[in-house]
Amino acid sequence: MDNKTFLSDLTATFNTFYASEALVDHLTQSIQYSLNSGGKRIRPLFLLETLQGFEITITTAHFKVAAAVELIHTSSLIHDDLPAMDDDDFRRGQATNHKVYGEAQAILAGDALLLDPYLLLAESGLPAQDIVALVAELAYASGSHGMVAGQVLDMDGEQHSLTFEALKQIHALKTGRMLTFPFVAAGIIAHQSADVLVLLRALGEKVGQAFQIRDDILDVTATFDQLGKTPGKDITADKSTYVKLLGLSGAKAALAENLADATQLLTEISDQTQMTSDTILRQIERLRID
Repeated sequence: MDNKTFLSDLTATFNTFYASEALVDHLTQSIQYSLNSGGKRIRPLFLLETLQGFEITITTAHFKVAAAVELIHTSSLIHDDLPAMDDDDFRRGQATNHKVYGEAQAILAGDALLLDPYLLLAESGLPAQDIVALVAELAYASGSHGMVAGQVLDMDGEQHSLTFEALKQIHALKTGRMLTFPFVAAGIIAHQSADVLVLLRALGEKVGQAFQIRDDILDVTATFDQLGKTPGKDITADKSTYVKLLGLSGAKAALAENLADATQLLTEISDQTQMTSDTILRQIERLRID
């Protein structure tokens, strides 16, 4: 399958899951407003491409796992845009969820998107031991061991000068864990060895750091039309970012270093498993800024 097919089938998975007449209509509307607002779908694509690299035939079950990680990512965006968090009126070029549906509805839509993924996983039809491992990995990535903890530390760091190591830790949790899940999840489904899972986790961590560094760079160099959200938010909030700590050229160098490390890890995984890595490498290279 190519990426266009992946994205089409992923959208169909979302729509099927939220098509039940038993659901509360206005809750579903607010969920689908954010879920179908665009985005690169980088997390589900990494998962599906890694599975395909392991010569796994992609099935409906795998699309449900891919959808699960995108639902949690969408939840984080809805909550991140709230006035109590980063307070933005736009996301992906359109009004944020709370601007359309109100703050209370946006909070609840985000809550649903945090919990619905576990129903998707439970109904995936994968072997029970794989589902248990995927549930554990997704909870680890998204909760108090991962994304939510990273958001708390990110808010704590506003208007404070953080060390480089403290900044790396924030983004390893806030961004990195959810970008690590696709690679580890693919390894779980493909029944890879513990040693390969360690390498896949390291690959995800490097991709996560690169993704965040790129985001920090774009916050100061891109326009609203390019970002689809308000640029310069990090400066306004006086956040410690890779650009603030390293300068623009230093941040670009750090991005290149993390991408090089990710490429090396991908090569090592491919050598050990005979995984086909071309499509994954192309996705990683899209994070590069010239």
